Amino acid sequence: MASARAILKETFGFDDFRPGQEEIVSAIEAGRDVLAVMPTGGGKSLCYQLPALTRKGMTVVVSPLIALMRDQVAALRASGVSAGALTSANAPDENEAILSAIASGEMKLLYMAPERLSGSIGLLRRAGVSLLAVDEAHCVSQWGHDFRPDYLTVGTLRGELGGVQTAAFTATADGETRADIVAKLFDGPPAEFLRGFDRPNLFLAFEPKANARRQVCDYVTRRKGQAGIVYCSSRRKCEDFAEHLRGEGVNALAYHAGLEAETRKLAEARFGREDDLVMVATVAFGMGVDKPDVRFVVHADLPKTVENYYQEIGRAGRDGLQAETLTLFGVDDIKLRRAQIDDSDAPDERKRTDHARLSALLALAEAPRCRRQTLLAYFEEEAAACGHCDLCLSPPARYDATVDAQKALSAIVRTGERFGIGHLIAVLRGEDGDRIRELGHDQLPTFGVGADIERGAWQDLFRQIYALGLAAVDMQHGSWRVTPEGWAVLKGKQTVELKVPVKRARGEKASRRERPPMPDDLDQDLLALLKKRRRTLADEQGVPAYVVFPDRTLIEMAAAKPSTLDEMAGLNGIGAKKLERYGTTFLEILRAG
Repeated sequence: MASARAILKETFGFDDFRPGQEEIVSAIEAGRDVLAVMPTGGGKSLCYQLPALTRKGMTVVVSPLIALMRDQVAALRASGVSAGALTSANAPDENEAILSAIASGEMKLLYMAPERLSGSIGLLRRAGVSLLAVDEAHCVSQWGHDFRPDYLTVGTLRGELGGVQTAAFTATADGETRADIVAKLFDGPPAEFLRGFDRPNLFLAFEPKANARRQVCDYVTRRKGQAGIVYCSSRRKCEDFAEHLRGEGVNALAYHAGLEAETRKLAEARFGREDDLVMVATVAFGMGVDKPDVRFVVHADLPKTVENYYQEIGRAGRDGLQAETLTLFGVDDIKLRRAQIDDSDAPDERKRTDHARLSALLALAEAPRCRRQTLLAYFEEEAAACGHCDLCLSPPARYDATVDAQKALSAIVRTGERFGIGHLIAVLRGEDGDRIRELGHDQLPTFGVGADIERGAWQDLFRQIYALGLAAVDMQHGSWRVTPEGWAVLKGKQTVELKVPVKRARGEKASRRERPPMPDDLDQDLLALLKKRRRTLADEQGVPAYVVFPDRTLIEMAAAKPSTLDEMAGLNGIGAKKLERYGTTFLEILRAG
């Protein structure tokens, strides 16, 4: 069998691995079980696709959504790889062709949803499965933000296949979730790879709500002609925003679970093929999004958690080019999220965890410093100020909040570091209550020292000191504790400056640097012709446009202007099969230009 590096160039057209990929591929090729946490867009698919092509036998890929499987299979087939997906959407003749390829030993990668696994054990035993790859592995964990009970069958399948080598991949998993994944999927400790969460090509921004529909419309119309996603919290809002955007000349569609299945399927297909489509969607438009050239993601409403936020913005800029994100948030969002948690049927332990995760998201929304630093700190990573998020480019006004922070930190310590933000604020404000008297907290020196500060202002302060790392929150129990950095403030060894809340006037636009997704000197007319030819080819084949060539390849093509097939072969993303299939037709455009 050819080496992984040779296949990387010959089949997929890439000159080198992305950071972290080669180590993971090597571990899988060495026969080790693997759990890999990689940033969205970090190339996790190649980490199991390459080992599948260097070994005998078939690799089974467990994937959550039909759309995701369909697009990956199309991309593999376009590169000359024998791949298929057994899904409920298949026509009988397609299933027959897949089963025939499995029986003959030709099938290299078979994609399946977790719901189909238990009924396919006999088939998979006969097929000689040599590797089980689990995509979106956080779905197996009850602590993950996308828990799916059907994923629990993956561990059973692994056992039924004789403990087959398993590689699990996710973009979002904290320590608790990783431990749960290991317990559910593996017999012993796998080789773990934590490849970091930073997506330096994404511009991060948050903005208080004034008029959300107007803010979204202004943002999107300034980016007319680019593909994007606008996430909304309700079906009604999706329809309303999409209609409003269309009225402004934007190619926009609504997408939510209330639409007919065929309507959603057509919308997904259009999004994959059209370069300028904006999908206005609920999170029903989720993990199946694998379009590499999404240039922006807007949250019209606050996401549920930092993990959800990270995964959703991660659908932008998967091609590695510059992309932008904007999240709107307001008081009503916070009230809604808290009510959803409190009114759920989840056990108290889960509610405490969900409240703590919401607090972490609010800390990110109201962070006083570099947005990327705050985001990465949540995932236990350190980073220097990025210089290209909204807070780095337009630092907010600050004030000396040392005394107020000391009061808050003192309340945490004097109550034994066992309580959540609601109880701590009640102590600081001197609010009388049975619980406070029962615990004797009305006798503490900190009781009532912050009575002159409104509850909302205390909530803002607690969220900010959390973002600064002065306090930490137990994700399982919601209790606050003081960190070493916080003790330095409490003892007067360190001062604290916090962000002054900014009240934005109705309709006022945020100041933000526009980040072009491509070089300024690129021949835009030539690029448009290349994209037009790509669109025609994709439509003829019934596949997403990026399956022909991703934007990154077309941009390199327009910049380098190769005049021969040999020169074209040197571009990223052009393997032997694609060169043979598409090279000549794109050379015609380049030579004419």
